[in-house]
Amino acid sequence: MREKLTEGYVREVWATEPKPWKPTTFQSTLLLDRALGANVTLASETLQVTGSFKFRAAYNLLAEIPQEEVITTSSGNFGQAVAYACMLLKKQCTVIMPLTSSKTKQAAIRAYGGQVELIDVAITSRMQAIQERLAEHPAAFYAPPYDHYRVVAGNSTLGKEIFERLAGPDEEAPLDAVLCPIGGGGLISGLIIARDLLAPNIEIIGVEPLLGNDAAQSLRSGRLVSLELEPQTMADGTRTLSLGDLNWEIVRGGLKRIIEVPEEKIAEGLRTLYTYANIKAEPTGSLTIGAVLTQPDLFKGKRICCVVSGGNVDAATYASVLQG
Repeated sequence: MREKLTEGYVREVWATEPKPWKPTTFQSTLLLDRALGANVTLASETLQVTGSFKFRAAYNLLAEIPQEEVITTSSGNFGQAVAYACMLLKKQCTVIMPLTSSKTKQAAIRAYGGQVELIDVAITSRMQAIQERLAEHPAAFYAPPYDHYRVVAGNSTLGKEIFERLAGPDEEAPLDAVLCPIGGGGLISGLIIARDLLAPNIEIIGVEPLLGNDAAQSLRSGRLVSLELEPQTMADGTRTLSLGDLNWEIVRGGLKRIIEVPEEKIAEGLRTLYTYANIKAEPTGSLTIGAVLTQPDLFKGKRICCVVSGGNVDAATYASVLQG
């Protein structure tokens, strides 16, 4: 599908109006800079439609399909985005989710009119459940969370906002790097595409949990690595077995490094966002701050942008992490 991800198509997505999603929220604070030892701008999608960047991808994916029924799998954020996009587009949707999925995210999907089917991923994989559901509903459309050119193009709109805002000719200091979480690779693929078109000299750094480091293993080995079991990291948005094929093709040519963040640094990143930037982030959204805390010397004195990918988190989980 890389051949469909042309510059012309991406720029067409960028130019389409009106856009159903909100612009990202840029924020920087002196307290955060001092806490991290770097000049940090947050690109926060916590106030985005459905609470994460995923709505950009979901709406762009579903806006032109003819099918009236949509099936997808998600730990929560993509499911919410698909459910809300289907509500706007007058389609029906079913979201297959792990039993351990956030209750808040399950409730949101139902509130948007979607149906939730819970599975035990230790017994049935997400893709196996999808295939069984599609066999029962052959006319339905499967909405892939990351491995599709329209998903990547939708996510590239966030990259466009970042590079136009922070890497323009009027900036006093150069932007050294953009840090981005990695799950299946849909978001970072979009950022790489936008970077290549708008600011090719800026480094994008991937960030993923140490417990689910398939992308880092892939980049080190030069081949796509898949985990055997779904990683039980607190960063539930990254509980994928591997990058998508399209996403791996983009990532292997567009990244130099991926930082692997231990669970305690993910939690510390969440607390740091709360304490020094007044942002409620989900654990996946705090990964990029966790990366700076994991490798502080790498970013000391640098001007960086940290993508905060979403803010959908159960109150009990959030309170537990905040209390340490």
